[in-house]
Amino acid sequence: MFNDRSSPLALLQTRRSGKPRDLIAPGPDDAELRTILEVALRTPDHGKLAPWRFVIVPQDKRAALAELLERAYRAEKPDAGRLEIESMHQFAHQAPTLIVALSSPAPGSKIPVWEQQLSAGAAIMNLLHATHALGYAGGWLTGWPSFNRDVRDAFGSDSETIAGFVFIGTPAKPLDERPRPEYDSVVSIWDR
Repeated sequence: MFNDRSSPLALLQTRRSGKPRDLIAPGPDDAELRTILEVALRTPDHGKLAPWRFVIVPQDKRAALAELLERAYRAEKPDAGRLEIESMHQFAHQAPTLIVALSSPAPGSKIPVWEQQLSAGAAIMNLLHATHALGYAGGWLTGWPSFNRDVRDAFGSDSETIAGFVFIGTPAKPLDERPRPEYDSVVSIWDR
């Protein structure tokens, strides 16, 4: 069983993202979404900088997002084919809830940018944990839209980067496992 909510440890041990294309309604209501985001705000943050931001893209703005993605994609790839453009529209319309997560490092801080970026990633992970704890599934995607300047400019400033698009909803079909690393291949004991 994935995302077993019987205990905090069980949830962490069985955590599994949902594929955004397979997430359907219902998604979290406004109060649940606020709870999810408030959990994300409890992320470790050296220097208390809050080097991340979240932008909710409501359902009634998804068509505008699709148009933005298409314009930006065509500007970068003028010879784009129909399937490429359709994939931009599909990306914008998947799952009932969409949050754009931005890495927003504090300029001039003594805290290294790398630490601030790690905090942004941890905030997204906390967001996913809260999503799963409430009985929904979430999926964190980057891909082409995360690295396009025009898309970034629609959500943030020059000093920010899109850390990911987080899609939230209810799985339309059972979640399946993905390969995980073997414990001994990524865990060692320091002995120098």
